[in-house]
Amino acid sequence: MNDQNQTSTVRAFIALAPPDDAKAELARALRPAYEAYPDMRWNRIEDWHITLAFLGELPVATVRLLRQPLAELAAAHGPLELALRGGGHFDGRVLWTGTDGDLGGLHLLASEVRAVVKGCGIPLTDRPLNPHLTLARARRNDPTSVVDAAAGLDSFTGRPWPTPRLHLVASNTARGPGPIHYRDVDSWPFGGGGGSEGRGGH
Repeated sequence: MNDQNQTSTVRAFIALAPPDDAKAELARALRPAYEAYPDMRWNRIEDWHITLAFLGELPVATVRLLRQPLAELAAAHGPLELALRGGGHFDGRVLWTGTDGDLGGLHLLASEVRAVVKGCGIPLTDRPLNPHLTLARARRNDPTSVVDAAAGLDSFTGRPWPTPRLHLVASNTARGPGPIHYRDVDSWPFGGGGGSEGRGGH
């Protein structure tokens, strides 16, 4: 990891990321919201992801333990067919788009991922999986933009796509008004059996 000499811990999670064409399709649907609500804290498109297991703050050495078992899980697991659909919000503060498609397979994959995490001795809170892709957050004293933007996504139905890779992701821990940025620690193709292949960004 590039910053292992600068920090001893990292905030990590395991996720799926839509392919570029699916992200571009959603970005086109979001153009009216981008124009209408420029002051919202919009996530970067390259940071869009569907979280399967949130690990929290972990020692860098502990995160490394996940690489081999996650690579093996991805290699043994066929891709899922998913799609992005609709919009919603959490408490009027967080804008998201939902996930459609093989939701049964998605929940099974999340269970397998969480079993790997626990098998590595990493504590994990078993929160119910609520598959979604976070798009933006409201700024203080803005009670309506997220709600209105979510309504604008009601009719959005994205094309189906196969999940390309399983991602082990880390976020920056900077405090401030800017958005959180993410980077791949590593990622592995589904059903490829080709071993570990790190790729930055997703």
